[in-house]
Amino acid sequence: MRRRRPSSEEHTSHERWLVSYADFITLLFAFFVVLFASVYRDNKNIVRLSNAIHNAFQDMGAFSSHADSRNVYVIPAESMGPLQSDQQAEIAKEQAAAASQAEVQQLRSELQAAMGDELKNHEMDMRVTPEGFVVSLRELGFFDSGQAALLPGAAGKITRIAKILSRHGLELRVEGHSDNQPINNAQFRNNWQLSTARAMTVLLLMVHDGGFDPNRISVAGYAQYKPIADDSTPEGRRMNRRVDLVVVGAAPAKPAGKDSTPAPGNLKPKAGKP
Repeated sequence: MRRRRPSSEEHTSHERWLVSYADFITLLFAFFVVLFASVYRDNKNIVRLSNAIHNAFQDMGAFSSHADSRNVYVIPAESMGPLQSDQQAEIAKEQAAAASQAEVQQLRSELQAAMGDELKNHEMDMRVTPEGFVVSLRELGFFDSGQAALLPGAAGKITRIAKILSRHGLELRVEGHSDNQPINNAQFRNNWQLSTARAMTVLLLMVHDGGFDPNRISVAGYAQYKPIADDSTPEGRRMNRRVDLVVVGAAPAKPAGKDSTPAPGNLKPKAGKP
């Protein structure tokens, strides 16, 4: 059979490049989608890194101790674009935690500077618990055994602490604690009364002489039921006999034009009572 010769009307298509071009555009679009998604994922790491660097320099003393510790560097929201609500919530939570940590570090530094001798002599201690930052006043430097009256010189120490804490606008709970040894004297029938009386003595002194806002402070007595050491040893019992100043959070803002602060004279303890 004779081969068919190509007709002059048949010709090669010159539009096949469109297929390759469409494939290239599709791949390019996918590439930019991946870049777009990775930007938002990396923003959280950038925030963590910036806050970690800030806190590290602050711990090293690179920033002034008088600076506002809540001025933690934060990546502006405008530079991040429209984040998803869960991403925004997570970043906000991390920023709040970083600011809170910086506040605690500054507060600890100020207390260490003002109460260095008391810390060195183990009359007081500072620690962070799930409830918040705690300043612990041990019986050794503040009270006689079984009594709620302050030792000579203890009032000045508490006043110094109160003035530092009041500058930070914090909510405070004053907690009294005791060991598990029974008590029954002319003043106190049990450890509940002793621990609460000691806490009240500290609270009234902080408000009246230390200038702490009475709207931001409360009192509690726990007797021997919240120990931090083993009550079976003398050293453990000494550690458990304490008054804790627990920072439970930042104080809420007061309504404008309202001030329910009672007069200082109404907060003085009566003579002869703790």
